Amino acid sequence: MGSPYGKVVLVTGASSGIGRSIAELLKAKGYRVYGTSRKPENESRNAVVGGSGFIRMLLMDVCSEESVKNAISQILEAEGTIDIVVNNAGMGIAGSVEDTSPEEVYRQINTNFFGAHRVIRQVAPIMRKNRNGLIVNISSVAAQFPIPFQSMYCASKTAIEAMSEALRTELKPFGVKVSMIEPGDIKTGFTDSRVFTADSGENSVYRDNFKKSVGVMIKDETNGPDPIVVAKQLYRIIGKRNPPIRVIIGLQYKVFVFLKRLLPDRLVSFVISKMY
Repeated sequence: MGSPYGKVVLVTGASSGIGRSIAELLKAKGYRVYGTSRKPENESRNAVVGGSGFIRMLLMDVCSEESVKNAISQILEAEGTIDIVVNNAGMGIAGSVEDTSPEEVYRQINTNFFGAHRVIRQVAPIMRKNRNGLIVNISSVAAQFPIPFQSMYCASKTAIEAMSEALRTELKPFGVKVSMIEPGDIKTGFTDSRVFTADSGENSVYRDNFKKSVGVMIKDETNGPDPIVVAKQLYRIIGKRNPPIRVIIGLQYKVFVFLKRLLPDRLVSFVISKMY
């Protein structure tokens, strides 16, 4: 399946998990993929000469304006353009709202939200000039269902959703499309790399409920589907001239979102509290 946007793709956070699956699938489909990581020197998938598809890993820290600019400059030097951007880089901080410091909140929002914003600010002018392009932001069903003890992660994804919807309208006159993917629990390294707030230790008044909630998250993620399901959905999106605003991954989550529109907020909150 060809894409109406082109073959040059930037995938942030492509060293593992969802980002890696997306990069590898697109490479197999003949796309020229530029993946980013904070430690690309540890990657063994640098540019493959010959053949139509490849993955070239670049250094990019989405929390650094200079790093983002440098990586995008390298792609432009090699390709002259960027056709598709997948904002996937992210991390998760767990802890109660009370046990999360302002510094920890900023770390979460800086990576997941400001990181995507930094990339968008650099690629939007390129796509506007081409009057063509696609930006896909990896969100989460957590934006639809805020989960206790992951409040700041949920907040970062909710911010991504609001920005994406506004951005879609802003860029429409220039032929640039914006879409979101909302995965549910996916089996990735995200589980092991989750960060716990400094104040959510044994002295926290929330400790027992926090441990139970995180235990449910770990179980659901460990038993979740392979990230290839997200990659395949991304591949379907980039084949559409008019992609959907958002795509939810997982039938059960689609049902939850549908029911949320029908049920009272108090009942939805009660169900989530029982789940976590």
